[in-house]
Amino acid sequence: MWAIYRKELKSYFLSPIGYIVIGIFLFVFSVFFYLTTVATGNVDLGALYYYAALYGLMIIVPILTMRMFAEERKTGTEQLILTSPVSMTGVVMGKLLAAITVVCITLVISLGYFLIVNYFGSPNIAVVLVSILGYILISAAALSIGMFASSITENQIIAGVITIAFLIMSLFMQDLNSVFSNLAIMNFYQDFPSGVISLSEIVGLVSFTGMFTAFTIIIMQRRKLVK
Repeated sequence: MWAIYRKELKSYFLSPIGYIVIGIFLFVFSVFFYLTTVATGNVDLGALYYYAALYGLMIIVPILTMRMFAEERKTGTEQLILTSPVSMTGVVMGKLLAAITVVCITLVISLGYFLIVNYFGSPNIAVVLVSILGYILISAAALSIGMFASSITENQIIAGVITIAFLIMSLFMQDLNSVFSNLAIMNFYQDFPSGVISLSEIVGLVSFTGMFTAFTIIIMQRRKLVK
């Protein structure tokens, strides 16, 4: 698993992808830092992380995940994965953890906004840390969805569109019927921006991540058996 993890993480930063993601992330954060903090004079950064998750993940998740399996299937390098001595679980987890690491790097950079606010006021560091914890969990859930989309097609664009469509649809499906509320991952990021660690939200996001990771493993395992 760790060999796959190192390979994937290196690939993000040996190509423009990692830098593009960090750039987009900082742009989104800067926009909402101005709207939720500077323009309002509010030192509570919880709203900053909430809106950065709501809108930012729709952009950076497809960029990070659409190439995971789709590109290797299209270029023919998927055969190396399918015949690798590493278990399919290790392959999938290595790729997912590499993408999560990129998000974590950007979140570390986001602490710069806390330092800026701290210079002028007294923001609550606990709220920021809890918000970051929740951001990591919701990012993992969204990334697992994108990874699954990449595993079912060889076209990166289609994988990206599927991911974006699911993330957008999840925001509105609950309005159609309350049954769909559990499919809206942002419903599991309501308490974190307030500095509250909710067990139900943690379980919901971890379950989301586990479910789509398992789906991806099943898809890839079936391809391995066919090959």
